[in-house]
Amino acid sequence: MMTGTDLILLLPSLLLAAFAVIAMLGIAVRRSHGWTAFCAACGFLLAIAAGWRSLPLLPRPVTGLLFFDRFALLMTTVILAAGLAVSLISHAYLSRGEGRNEEFSILLLIASLGAAVLAASVHFAAFFLGLELLTVSLYGLIAYPRRGRSYEAGMKYLILAAVSSAFLLFGMALVYAETGSLAFPPNMHHLPAEVHSPLLLAGFGLMIAGVGFKLALVPFHLWTPDVYEGAPAPVTAFIATASKTAVFAVLLRLAPSLSLQPGSPLFAGLSLIAVLSMLAGNLLALRQENVKRMLAYSSIAHLGYVLVPFLAGGSAGASAAVFYLIAYTVTSLGAFGTVAVLSGKGQDRDSLEDYRGLAWRQPGTAAVLSVMFLSLAGMPVTGGFMAKVALVSAGVHASLWLLLAALVAGSVIGLFYYLRMITAIFSPPGAVIRLPVQLSLLGNGVLALLLFVLLWLGLLPGPLLRLVQASLPF
Repeated sequence: MMTGTDLILLLPSLLLAAFAVIAMLGIAVRRSHGWTAFCAACGFLLAIAAGWRSLPLLPRPVTGLLFFDRFALLMTTVILAAGLAVSLISHAYLSRGEGRNEEFSILLLIASLGAAVLAASVHFAAFFLGLELLTVSLYGLIAYPRRGRSYEAGMKYLILAAVSSAFLLFGMALVYAETGSLAFPPNMHHLPAEVHSPLLLAGFGLMIAGVGFKLALVPFHLWTPDVYEGAPAPVTAFIATASKTAVFAVLLRLAPSLSLQPGSPLFAGLSLIAVLSMLAGNLLALRQENVKRMLAYSSIAHLGYVLVPFLAGGSAGASAAVFYLIAYTVTSLGAFGTVAVLSGKGQDRDSLEDYRGLAWRQPGTAAVLSVMFLSLAGMPVTGGFMAKVALVSAGVHASLWLLLAALVAGSVIGLFYYLRMITAIFSPPGAVIRLPVQLSLLGNGVLALLLFVLLWLGLLPGPLLRLVQASLPF
């Protein structure tokens, strides 16, 4: 039976759902893009506040499907903060386009609700429901501009996401057939003794394929560049950050039960995926002339990097993975947010030539974008540098030398295309590129805040690292 305390813990999710309904009812009365955007912003802010007000009640299970602890609160906050940033950036972006834009905010709220459910999931049923709530909302968000490339991207994501969901469900069925339970730990703590069962290995293998699609890991990455390119820039930012953070949060909860010891089949399979993702992602990004496709391949590599501390295990590995996810979230929001702020009516500024000489036309925006690319490259003073230090430290502690070698090689390759982008930004302007008549003050404010957070993570990472270590689920 649900109690008042349970409802307080569920309040962030309830607020997201309530504001989605309020925005929907508002549209029925009078269409107003400003009203729905305001509802979305209020929903995100109140949900974040409600989550932290529930801190004294943690940890506590709710309905057997969800478990609210400091880890769920931290991951939910990251997801909701990313949703808020996307909502604010997308307001001016959508206003420059044609057509009705009110439903965008509703879909964004529902997608964030699904991601928040994933962060607190301790049961495969909750995991699948949260994942589908997130994924189905993304179908609409990706195709929202209703133009050729967006329709194509939405259809590709729809078909491949359906296939990945089938893999996930089949894998869950096999795990249930072997264990008799759909719950995450502690009900699955007996798995290490049975991890060589063919049924379990097949089940987890199918689930890894499904999760690999959501995280865009090699060889499940083929959808990524086309979807990133076709989706609106703010939606691409949401896919690259909140969506992947939510799915990885589930992996971290499952980690203690998977017996990821060197030499085990699961460890070998995930190690191969990590190495291929780090190398293939960076190599494929080298010759890209489209900025969104370049960042798409870069995201494949970065998720491969996060697998290094995940496979290292222990509290040091988990804290390094979470810290890296947070730093990557801030950086990706800044990079894709800059693309959104600079994009004009009906067309994203996603060609490399669009940014040639940007420092001479928009020096502030150029500085933000340059720092974001420097962070992706792992340069000092940025959050990306401290995040990579944490990754390497966790890998060294666990003696994962092959994975570390791939990480270093991938990082060196990545330097070429990140610096190529920065060189274009500061090179003499070529053809005159038409920018929006008036850049969004709200969007620029969000970019400035993201820049501040990124530099703060690079200069003073200690407070966040301590918060992450205190929030781990094991």
